[in-house]
Amino acid sequence: MAVTLSLPSPPSPARRRRPLPGPQRASRQRLRSALIEARPVSVAKTKGRGSAGRGQYAMELTVETQAPAAAATAPLSIIPTDRADDMQAEVRALARAANATVYSPQLLAAKYASQPLKVLLRMMEIVTALGTFALKLAVDQRRGQLDQRKRQRAVELTKTLTRLGPTFVKIGQGLSTRPDICPPEYLEELAELQDALPTFPNEEAFGCIERELGMPLDSLYSAISAEPIAAASLGQVYKAQLKCSGRVVAIKVQRPGIEEAIGLDFYLLRGLGFLINKHVDFISTNVVALIDEFAKRVYQELNYVQEGQNARRFKKLYADKKEVLVPDIYWDYTSAKVLTMDWVNGVKLNEQEAIEKQGLKMLDLVNVGVQCSLRQLLEYGFFHADPHPGNLLATPEGKLAFIDFGMMSETPEEARSAIIGHVVHMVNRDYDAMARDYYALNFLTCDVDVSPIVPALRNFFDDALNSTVSELNFKTIVDGLGNVLYQYPFNVPAYYALILRSLTVLEGLALYADPNFKVLAASYPYFAKRLLTDPNPYLRDALVDLLFKDGRFRWNRLENLLVQGRKDKDFTTKEALQPVLKLLLGPDGEELRVLLVKEAVCVTEAIVLGTMIDAYKSIPDFMKGLINNGNTSGPFKLSDGEQARMLELRDRVLRIWSLLRSSDDFDPSLLQPILQVLEEPEARNLGGRVFGGITQRLAARLLQQVLRYRTTSAVHR
Repeated sequence: MAVTLSLPSPPSPARRRRPLPGPQRASRQRLRSALIEARPVSVAKTKGRGSAGRGQYAMELTVETQAPAAAATAPLSIIPTDRADDMQAEVRALARAANATVYSPQLLAAKYASQPLKVLLRMMEIVTALGTFALKLAVDQRRGQLDQRKRQRAVELTKTLTRLGPTFVKIGQGLSTRPDICPPEYLEELAELQDALPTFPNEEAFGCIERELGMPLDSLYSAISAEPIAAASLGQVYKAQLKCSGRVVAIKVQRPGIEEAIGLDFYLLRGLGFLINKHVDFISTNVVALIDEFAKRVYQELNYVQEGQNARRFKKLYADKKEVLVPDIYWDYTSAKVLTMDWVNGVKLNEQEAIEKQGLKMLDLVNVGVQCSLRQLLEYGFFHADPHPGNLLATPEGKLAFIDFGMMSETPEEARSAIIGHVVHMVNRDYDAMARDYYALNFLTCDVDVSPIVPALRNFFDDALNSTVSELNFKTIVDGLGNVLYQYPFNVPAYYALILRSLTVLEGLALYADPNFKVLAASYPYFAKRLLTDPNPYLRDALVDLLFKDGRFRWNRLENLLVQGRKDKDFTTKEALQPVLKLLLGPDGEELRVLLVKEAVCVTEAIVLGTMIDAYKSIPDFMKGLINNGNTSGPFKLSDGEQARMLELRDRVLRIWSLLRSSDDFDPSLLQPILQVLEEPEARNLGGRVFGGITQRLAARLLQQVLRYRTTSAVHR
């Protein structure tokens, strides 16, 4: 029975409930035990939006009917009915998270500088654990048993990273998605670090929920799973049913003592970063800045209200695509250490067999992830920086669900265009422009001379680009650029490291299903669409650089862009036409107009003469003799090579026109804005120049034919 209830103001931390006396605590425990009734069922039988992706099975909750009197005492409201209610609930959640810890290197230094023994013991623990594992690998290699003991060592590494705590679990999670770095045995074992870590006791978790939300468990939920459905580096997840609304939700509860554990590790890592910056010459990047950026993101993950806000923003920006699913947040059940969101039914993205059993294709879902990531990185700049398989689920409906929003980052606006331009310049082998891109990407300061970098880029990419761009592996490019970065005074921004992490994780996921998958091949349609449709001046210049070279228009590049751009679902012909016209007829377009006039003349000549050549070839042989007037070479004063080039140009232009016409959204009315633009004085002047050039070219061709005809007649006489 659903009852709408008023919601009192949430208690502040200072006013939270005092510990209950023994008898009351025992009574509360009996009530809590009655709530926890759950049994495993198969995924296929689970209804609603539950998730097998957070574990290997879903949980079917046994829910007792709520009496009206009990409902009347429930202090939390049902789901907000409008945006105003939702905003008020979010404000209350923010108040509960007012004292959330934030990353401060200065506070960590002040804290641990006075605890040298604790720091030394932790350092020895890390060195001993990792050193012992490295020694075992060295012994295995010396004895020739490295391959035979891969599984054993993979299990040991997973246990070692787990024992070392959340910071090292994060490192293991990154390795678990890199089949190009780790053998399959290591990938399988390290995958356990994504959501199958050791759990902490339910008593601690349930106590945390009650302290954070300021209410007893039986007032919040009708039922809750007996054990955690999943356990990750920073917390563990339960499945529950809200008492007020009956909604099935996922509850993420933070691990106890997590702030202390990661704080000490980051203090040690920061000290290591200072040593690297001071003594390791071949690393020019500010390692301390990178560690600080990573630590800042991890500490943000500890504030679950911030994660909820990230989820809300992510959904607003990217869940407009039907292939992407983002769960809603329940703010009245959320605090700094407790996060409540919709339960999502799905399978982890690296479980290919389970995905295919649902009639889905893993590569299709990975492609959705790639396209969504490109929008994140290059359109709005707000991106998911930790897309490992535990955070990505394939739903039975074929959607890709994002369920963890703790580690997010942003790409600066200037860098978004620069990244697209950088890819275009790479395709175009314009290494001077590639080097200049590093200014816009904030890799270099403006006082650094990029000319010495150009040969290094040319040496690497000339070899790499011998294959087509679609065959390039993302890791190959990253490694190649890494070699260049080490040689020159680059300072890699922290956001760039998180972009690399995001894309390499996605490529690693795809390699599970297809060892030949290439992120760049999947990304190129998006780049092509942005180049053809985005009015950003930086991208317009990149498009001109791509299409024009040495005073000639490269029709093959335009055709390839259209072919690739049409693969993007958001590509429209109308958008592709308008920005180009604005660029062409703008005040800075004179140089481009000169090139266009020349190209328009060549294209018109190719179409006219090409049509005449085709018509000549189609007539009977006896008529050809009359037209040739005895000349065996035919009526046209063109070499075979010139004829072939002209016909190739004509055919390519006609194919491009066919591509535009065959677009789903093509309509002749789309040309109306073009006609309006052509009425402008500059456009009429351009049209006159084109017409004059065509007339002169065709007149010259006609004069050639007339003179040739007279010469041939004189010889015959």
